[in-house]
Amino acid sequence: MDGDNKTFSSDFTLTGLFTHSKASGFLFSILCVIFFMALMANGFMIFLIYRDSRLHTPMYFLLRQLSFIDMLYISTIVPKMLVDYLLGKGTISFMACTAQFFLYMGFVGAEFFLLGLMAYDRYVAICSPLTYTVLMSHRVCWVILASSWFGGALDSFILTPITMSLPFCASHKINHFFCEAPTMLRLACGDKVIYEMVMYICCVMMLLIPFSVVTASYTQILITVHQMKSVEGKKKAFATCSSHMTVVTLFYGAALYTYMLPQSYHTPIKDKIFSAFYTILTPLLNPLIYSLRNRDVTGAFKRVLASCRGACGVTREEF
Repeated sequence: MDGDNKTFSSDFTLTGLFTHSKASGFLFSILCVIFFMALMANGFMIFLIYRDSRLHTPMYFLLRQLSFIDMLYISTIVPKMLVDYLLGKGTISFMACTAQFFLYMGFVGAEFFLLGLMAYDRYVAICSPLTYTVLMSHRVCWVILASSWFGGALDSFILTPITMSLPFCASHKINHFFCEAPTMLRLACGDKVIYEMVMYICCVMMLLIPFSVVTASYTQILITVHQMKSVEGKKKAFATCSSHMTVVTLFYGAALYTYMLPQSYHTPIKDKIFSAFYTILTPLLNPLIYSLRNRDVTGAFKRVLASCRGACGVTREEF
C-alpha cells in the first residue's frame, strides 16, 4: 500500500519536444515565435470579428469561439515546454500533470465538437439559404457553442480521473512534451482493459460523431453544388467551404492517428510529431487559413486599417 500511494504522489519527468543539442536553441526560438504568433493571430481574429459589424453573422460567431479555444489549449502546453527548456529540466508534479491533462482534454474536445457543428452552418448556408436566419438563429449558435463545451467537459471529466488513478509503477519518465492520454497509458501497469474501453468510447464520441456530422454535411453540400447551374455560384460555395475543410482535415487527421490507432502503431517520435502538429501548429494555421482564404475577413482587415488611419489623421489635424 505504501508503494502504491507513492506512485500517485511522486513527480513525473517530461523529456520534451527536443533535447539540448546544437539545434535546440534554434528550435526553441521557432517554438517561441509560433506560440506568440498563434496568440496574436487568434487574438486579432477575435478583435476583428468583434470590431466589424459585417462579420456579426453565425459563421463568424463560431469562428471567434474557435480562435478563443485555440488560444486556451495552446497555452496549456507550450509555456510549460518553454520554461522547462530554459530551466534545463522537465519535472512536472502529479497535480500539475492532472491539471494539464484535464484542461487539454476539455479544450481539444470542445474544438472537435465545434469544428463538427460548424459544418452544419455551412450546410444550411449552401443547401437552405432562404431559411438560414431561422436555422442558424442567435439561439441556435449558443446551443452549438454550449454543446461543444459540454462535450469537451464531459470527455475531460470522464477520462481525467480514470487516467490519473492508474498505478504508474513502471516509470515516471514521460517520453513526450505534455501529459497526453496515450503516453500516460504506456506508463501505467496492471489491468488497463477497462480504461482502454472507456477511452475508446470517449474517442468515438469526440472524433467520429463530429466527423460524421462533417461527412454528412459536406456530402449534401457537394450534391447541391453539383446541381448548381451557375459557375459563379459553384465557385462561391467552394470558397465558403474550403477554409473549414482545410482546418478539419489538418486537425482531425492528426488526432485520428493519436487516439484511434492501436498502441502497436505508435512510437514516441511519431506521437510527438503528430501531437505537435495539431496542438501547436494548428492554432497558428487556423486564423491564417480563415483570413488568407476569406474575402470577408480581408475586407474587414482593410476597413479596420482605414479607420485607424482616419483616426490618426484626425488626431494630427487637431494637434
